[in-house]
Amino acid sequence: MIGQSKTLLLFGATGDLSRRMLIPSLYGLHADGLLPDGLKIIGTARSKLSDDEFRETAVEALREHLPEDFFSEMTARRFAQRITYLPVDVTTPDGYQELASRIDVDEGVSIFLSTAPSLFKAAIDNLAAVGLAGDTVKLALEKPIGTDLESSCEINDAVAAHFPENRIFRIDHYLGKETVQNLLALRFANSLLEPVWNASHVDHVQITVAETVGLEGRAGYYDTAGASRDMLQNHMLQLLALVAMEPPAAYDPDAVRAEKVKVLQSLRAIDADSAKANVVLGQYDGYLEELGDKSDTETFIALKAHVDNWRWAGVPFYLRHGKAMARRKTEIYIQFKCVPHSIFGNISGQMQPNELIISIQPEENIRIKMMTKTPGLDRGGMSLREVPLDVTMEGAFSDYRRRIAYERLLLDLIEGDPTLFVRRDEVEAQWNYIDGLRASWLRADMTPEAYTSGGWGPTGSTELTQRDGRAWND
Repeated sequence: MIGQSKTLLLFGATGDLSRRMLIPSLYGLHADGLLPDGLKIIGTARSKLSDDEFRETAVEALREHLPEDFFSEMTARRFAQRITYLPVDVTTPDGYQELASRIDVDEGVSIFLSTAPSLFKAAIDNLAAVGLAGDTVKLALEKPIGTDLESSCEINDAVAAHFPENRIFRIDHYLGKETVQNLLALRFANSLLEPVWNASHVDHVQITVAETVGLEGRAGYYDTAGASRDMLQNHMLQLLALVAMEPPAAYDPDAVRAEKVKVLQSLRAIDADSAKANVVLGQYDGYLEELGDKSDTETFIALKAHVDNWRWAGVPFYLRHGKAMARRKTEIYIQFKCVPHSIFGNISGQMQPNELIISIQPEENIRIKMMTKTPGLDRGGMSLREVPLDVTMEGAFSDYRRRIAYERLLLDLIEGDPTLFVRRDEVEAQWNYIDGLRASWLRADMTPEAYTSGGWGPTGSTELTQRDGRAWND
């Protein structure tokens, strides 16, 4: 770990991410007394604002985006006094020298670069030119890190020209979510689960990220990205890696991330011959109207993936993500194999396999479905019923405030802990898989299948699991 920072520099400080997530997250850390004493927060963007004007926009953002029972006008005003602002155009050298003059580099600096990826190189070169890339400076990069493997490598090379890997913090905000982090605790702190977390006992795994919204004003970006680049390449492959990884030697950055990389590099490539059998693309019925143009961009993707290693040989991982779906949910569903022989005979009713469901959003919950005896005298034989056992995070930890994912990530950045950030070889392994996937469906001449908004995607998605005698956990 690198030392704690005394200055946090926020690029893109007037943008949507800053208003919705970063400023509220920093407020939460400030309100709980978790920010280092004397930490200075400097915001920068193109907008011509004074310190007081920016502080007022920050308070307005807190008033708009924080829960009413957590927002305090007095606390917000005190927090805002930590913040100063300087207009800077990241693409030109102008303003960087003045920015550097406000920062004591020797006391440590954390830089959060939330700009378009095309601006990363210019911003980093300009930072380095004024001495803001030295040994005490850490750099956080908001996704996307490129649009394919080639562009990702170009960005990573540009960053590596001034920052070594141990001072680069690539953000995937899903890794800051409590339930996602809880995957590691669930697996590696419970002897009940880890012995059966393998191909001998697991029938299949599902990872679903469903959104009810459409483009939401992101047409320009989304139509060049699609579901595969926007969600599958980062969030979903990270979830898959956490589910499938081997136990790390210790809970430290290098050990955890090394095991995730092994999973990503073990993903079986889907070639053109197998693409139609293993991949489903969809586009919701209102997409073209929202976009105002013709497009073959996928707003839905489902696939059957395999992790080719000893632990998971033969176990399918079904992944799906779509926009304009029936309801918003992100979950990991693990179905275990049925007991090898039922002692209860046919009169006991249908035996169901055990299921583990880890809900990430909108609610955070862990549910295990188990077979139990139904009450009664059993004169005709024992009757069984599937019963869910729930651990609701909100209920189990009602004395803890539910935090924004960026609170953890910002605090880890300031303190220099990279465990929950993505290493370069992870990003490039993810892009390598996605590039191969996209190239295969193009060679197979696949185009998105239309689906009705408010449903669960195209019919091909249902058939993807039904062909294997399985079904999505809707």
